[in-house]
Amino acid sequence: MSYPVVGQIHRLSSKLDAVIAPEAEIQQLAEGFIWSEGPVWVREGGYLVFSDVPGNVMYRWSEADGVSEFMNPSGYAGPPTDAFAEPGSNGMALDAAGDLLVCDHGNRALAKLDLKTRAKTILLERYAGKRFNSPNDLAVAKSGAIYFTDPTYGLKGRNASPLRELDFNGVYRLAPDGTLDLLDAELTFPNGIALSPDEGRLYVSVSDPKGPVLMVYDLGPDGLTTSKAVFFDAMPLSQAGGQGLPDGMCLDAEGRLYATGPGGVLVLTPEAELIGVIETGTAIANCAFGEDGRTLFLASNHTLARVRLKTTGLVW
Repeated sequence: MSYPVVGQIHRLSSKLDAVIAPEAEIQQLAEGFIWSEGPVWVREGGYLVFSDVPGNVMYRWSEADGVSEFMNPSGYAGPPTDAFAEPGSNGMALDAAGDLLVCDHGNRALAKLDLKTRAKTILLERYAGKRFNSPNDLAVAKSGAIYFTDPTYGLKGRNASPLRELDFNGVYRLAPDGTLDLLDAELTFPNGIALSPDEGRLYVSVSDPKGPVLMVYDLGPDGLTTSKAVFFDAMPLSQAGGQGLPDGMCLDAEGRLYATGPGGVLVLTPEAELIGVIETGTAIANCAFGEDGRTLFLASNHTLARVRLKTTGLVW
């Protein structure tokens, strides 16, 4: 099938030559969404699932079948309400058993979805007895621990929402034994989250127009944070007119970070050197590796796109 070619790839360093071939093109696979998010590739079946968070729909895409609704509603399924700005599913990841772990804005919870039956189970919805804001994105460690962020993007009015019970936007770790640890309560709008290949680092994006940064945490043997620092400051890119804010991210097998931010997907080395930007022409919300591990899928505002890379995603 022939797909429209969109955007452009900005080569800021020769180091990008090991990542993206000069002739690589960005293909638009589908459009018509409100705000596409949370892509994850399902190898058993060979398809991508992704979220339209405000639209409250989870979609499925494959080369053979194109795009179709996979789950509607994907999040909040109760009576009509204006309590939510974004009532659907958001960030997603597969666990070791092949079930889909979902940040469920509308249910303000972490959930698990059986991909075959589409039955949903709520895993967690409270910290210290108080409802989460709207879990946004997650990363799964080899141990089965789940790291996730909980800003207020799902709630109408965000931080001013009358439904809000916690007075902070947190970063958490859910251990395999069910222990829930609050890792950071000081970030303004924590959003995307990812683990380094050796799981010694945790990356968290901050989608704050006043402070758009990527944070990095060192992790101890217990999986808890031991230090915290700014990994990359995206304010200069934002001030230069780049569309979007730090949001979802993923890594390749060499530890390079593919972080959405002002201008598109920022390709960063483990040393925080910006070597390239993948731009679709709109703000990009999230990205994920799929197909044979060398395709980067881009959840980009109202569209879904992809670009072939020369490197392999970390999940492969």
